[in-house]
Amino acid sequence: MAQVLDHEAGTVFVGGGGENYASPEQLLLEYANRHGLIAGATGTGKTVTLQTLAESFSLAGVPVFLADVKGDLAGLAKPGSAESKLHQPFQTRAEQIGLTLDYQTFPVTFWDVWAEKGHSVRTTPAEMGPLLLSRLMDLTDAQEGVMNIAFRVADEQGLLLADLKDLQAMLVWVGQNATDLSLRYGNVSTASVGAIQRALLVLENQGGDALFGEPALELSDIMRVDATGKGVVNILAADRLMNAPRLYATFLLWLLSELFEQLPEIGDPDKPRIAFFFDEAHLLFDGAPAALVSKVEQVARLIRSKGVSVWFISQNPTDVPEDVLGQLGNRVQHALRAFTAKDQKALRLAAENYRPNPAFDTAEAIQSVGTGEAVTSFLEAKGVPGMVERTLIRPPFSQLGPITDAERAALIANSPMGIKYDTRIDRESAQEILAARAKSAAEASASAGAAGNDEDLWQMDRSYKRARRYDPKIEITPEKTRRSSSRSDTATEAFTKSLARQLGTRTGKALIRGVLGSLFRGR
Repeated sequence: MAQVLDHEAGTVFVGGGGENYASPEQLLLEYANRHGLIAGATGTGKTVTLQTLAESFSLAGVPVFLADVKGDLAGLAKPGSAESKLHQPFQTRAEQIGLTLDYQTFPVTFWDVWAEKGHSVRTTPAEMGPLLLSRLMDLTDAQEGVMNIAFRVADEQGLLLADLKDLQAMLVWVGQNATDLSLRYGNVSTASVGAIQRALLVLENQGGDALFGEPALELSDIMRVDATGKGVVNILAADRLMNAPRLYATFLLWLLSELFEQLPEIGDPDKPRIAFFFDEAHLLFDGAPAALVSKVEQVARLIRSKGVSVWFISQNPTDVPEDVLGQLGNRVQHALRAFTAKDQKALRLAAENYRPNPAFDTAEAIQSVGTGEAVTSFLEAKGVPGMVERTLIRPPFSQLGPITDAERAALIANSPMGIKYDTRIDRESAQEILAARAKSAAEASASAGAAGNDEDLWQMDRSYKRARRYDPKIEITPEKTRRSSSRSDTATEAFTKSLARQLGTRTGKALIRGVLGSLFRGR
């Protein structure tokens, strides 16, 4: 009988291939960091394939991070059962491919941006950076330039951008100091600042206020192994996150970028350090600028030497740009439907990406494989692409389908990650520092005004009132505002007198201090 994991050979059993599915189709762990693709139409078995691969990596001691778009993958936290109606059809499949079903549970940690179905998962604007944030908010080149200036100034002045409030406060300061900043960094348009602020408001309404904050997610917490040696499976609840697809795609791209930037080079390890599954991969590339696609291609090409295995899951291979697709050496292609001329062209392109097998026509096989069956190709010795094969994917050992809310809540309550991430921290950062600076400037300007201009205005108003009190019939103007060439008050003089009277009161003093404070803050 086949084993899912062969430690000595360093292989993972994916399913049965060849005639009558008698030959094992295996993934070599030493080439798993050459990345992979899982593709196929809706209902063809992509989710089950993802679940079985996640199990196999966990059994090999490789941590996993994946997004649960439909809520089905939570079943990894609970063992499967032969009595389950969902698992009964797998009994026959297991016998057909020579596999003993070893139902078991896997160590799972649940994460959720909104902290409803898992521990809070956050990052900071500083960690995400201006490029990804600009992509997230779909900014123009000019607006992206202003965003880069805001980040540059924040770095130079030691202003931590820990959440959206910090970024919003920083942009207000940039707008107030646009003239000075333009001389040093290039044009800073207040219109661009306003457009970015509106985009931030939209992002906040989509859940950005929950995503950005501290404590930020640390990579070490998603790269854990439990006491039995199984890799921890980190499941991101993405059913609600899918309503903000740009937020979903940008967050996962940020996580991939963090892995790329922080992990050291280790060459080609015997097995990956972490396996990363990017479901609904087309959301990453839809409408993405060329610069972003180029960055993803670069990360996919270079991150393998850091021991990261990246898997893209999508309905059609054409959803992934060709430069990125060329980096995916391990492929599981479920059925594609060719109802239109465009579909038929996509089918032919998908077939051309495989090393031909003389036993069957690849394009015909991709169109005719049934649910749970796929056309597969895995890298062989020396990284050579394996010959394409029809494969019956092995059944999962964990529960197929979601778990109950009570079971999820119990797992979250017992997880050690709750102590670290469930309580939000709001320490002194850019927003608080800029507010303190503005307050100090306002107080300084108010003190200067009380010692000078306010006193002069008060004296002027007092002399005017004294003259009126002694002879109300005589129009006497304050000495400093009297005009010898006029016998009576003009409209302008009447307004001046009224303003002078107002400035003599406490309300007037508060008004002038507020104006001066705004001017000093603007500087």
